[in-house]
Amino acid sequence: MNILGTIQGRMNRFSKGQKRIARYILDHCDKAAFMTASRLGETVQVSESTVVRFASEVGCDGYPGLQRALQDLLRSRLTAAQRFRETDFSGPDLLGAVVHSDMEKLRQMAALGDRAALEEGAERILGARRVYILGVRSSCFVAGYLHFYLHLLLENVSLVQPNAAGEMYEQLFRIGPGDALIAVSFPRYSRITADTVKFARDRGASILAVTDGERSPVYALADTRLLAPCEMISFVDSMVAPLSLMNALLVALARRMDAGDTFSQLEEIWNAYGVFGQEEE
Repeated sequence: MNILGTIQGRMNRFSKGQKRIARYILDHCDKAAFMTASRLGETVQVSESTVVRFASEVGCDGYPGLQRALQDLLRSRLTAAQRFRETDFSGPDLLGAVVHSDMEKLRQMAALGDRAALEEGAERILGARRVYILGVRSSCFVAGYLHFYLHLLLENVSLVQPNAAGEMYEQLFRIGPGDALIAVSFPRYSRITADTVKFARDRGASILAVTDGERSPVYALADTRLLAPCEMISFVDSMVAPLSLMNALLVALARRMDAGDTFSQLEEIWNAYGVFGQEEE
């Protein structure tokens, strides 16, 4: 049962003030998901402490837990215009609010991240005949970041370019058993990504999903799942936690490969051809 079902099922147990909160959330979930506790209290004319107690009453870890549950329900359905209107960053310190929002996502991942899945993902990549990396729309930048560093470590890595859907299938038409597809998919989830993952899986490739949770369309299609929170900041998808997860995956791979010799050779090439500017003495 999702959070709205939980609220509806407990309606008869709530106090008068809690019922006001519950009715507002049920009727205006898209707005409530992005309100602070104080703003929600003002809207339904109850105290902020009543809002916080309500969150605990419905089984959430405080009001932030209730917000996350509501946002999880909405994130794949909201339009960019709805995100912009409903996200509350109206305080005087916009920079601090955005940075603290990103920091909270990193804390969540550090506390809840699946260490075993990270090691399994590294093993799956190292054991693959060929590795393909896929990400479209805002997720393509996470995919590109991973590809930039992964191709320094491995010879058998390809980035699937997010062109027209037909061209993506052409880039993958040789994929098969023994290959691995790393599928990066965050809200708003792209149907092209899910369809392409199904194509690769049907051809026998293993799937490593980099996504945010069970509601992601690639979650059920994957053999291994690396999860990172990616909640919305206004109309922007925050990719701070996914990029940090990619850093962890890359370090796990380099450690398993003992990549010191690889980077020594790269440094020689970079120095020989002046890839990086010389620092002033």
